[in-house]
Amino acid sequence: MSVNLTKGQAISLAKNDGATLTAVRMGLGWQAAKRRGLFGSRTREIDLDASAVLFAEKQPVDVVFFRHLVSDDGSVRHTGDNLVGGVGQGGDDEAILVDLQRVPVHIDQIVFTVNSFTGQTFQEVENAFCRLVDETNGQELARYTLAGGGQYTAQIMAKVHRAGSSWTMTALGTPANGRTFQDLMPAILPHL
Repeated sequence: MSVNLTKGQAISLAKNDGATLTAVRMGLGWQAAKRRGLFGSRTREIDLDASAVLFAEKQPVDVVFFRHLVSDDGSVRHTGDNLVGGVGQGGDDEAILVDLQRVPVHIDQIVFTVNSFTGQTFQEVENAFCRLVDETNGQELARYTLAGGGQYTAQIMAKVHRAGSSWTMTALGTPANGRTFQDLMPAILPHL
């Protein structure tokens, strides 16, 4: 059963039977908003990029994004860049896989961000979401839907962080501006 998260809401990633999750997928989906024009409605392609920044004691130590598809330790993997969105028609357009058992013990948080590489604002995006899926069985665990547009080019979507020996996901949903994850670092730090 999936949980629809609200901004700031956290859920434990322990399974109902007490077992812990071993692998999760953070999926990102979006579509270009239709625009009314003189000759009818049209859409413009939107290139959103998902990134995962790995932190150890509030310090960034690695990142996975379209130019660095696998973390240095191999525990986090990006499935590839989608330049237009909407391909999945409600499914994941980009995904980042996290093997929780392989994440080094010094990594205590993984922050997932979305940015418009081409600089378009979220006013031009609709049906944007991030979701967490149990990669072992395909079951959706949680979903955070981006509501409304805005004059920003990025979103700090969610974080997965260690809580003792288990993991917790928190929906962040914080608007930001920047074309790359590097631009978003000042906006990410207050959420650690």
